[in-house]
Amino acid sequence: MSVIVIVKRVFRMDHTQKLVPLLKQLREESSKRPGYISRTTYSKISDPGELIVIAEWESVEDWMNWMNTEESRELQWQIDSIIGEKTTFEVYRPEEY
Repeated sequence: MSVIVIVKRVFRMDHTQKLVPLLKQLREESSKRPGYISRTTYSKISDPGELIVIAEWESVEDWMNWMNTEESRELQWQIDSIIGEKTTFEVYRPEEY
């Protein structure tokens, strides 16, 4: 059963030049992983420094396998170091009713 992962990051706009290459690398590498389906990034209209990513994976295990790779952990650490707070992740599954 597929899952949706909602990722939330808030950063100052003066960090954009440092963050964009890391975010692109994270997106590119995750898309190569087993179970990856899709990913869309949105910025908040009233605060462009607030982003959410909606990623779909075939299973929570596929997403966890990606998140537990050295590459994912290192990229996430770099991103969180720049924005000064931890990125949040929420995983949702479809309801069957």
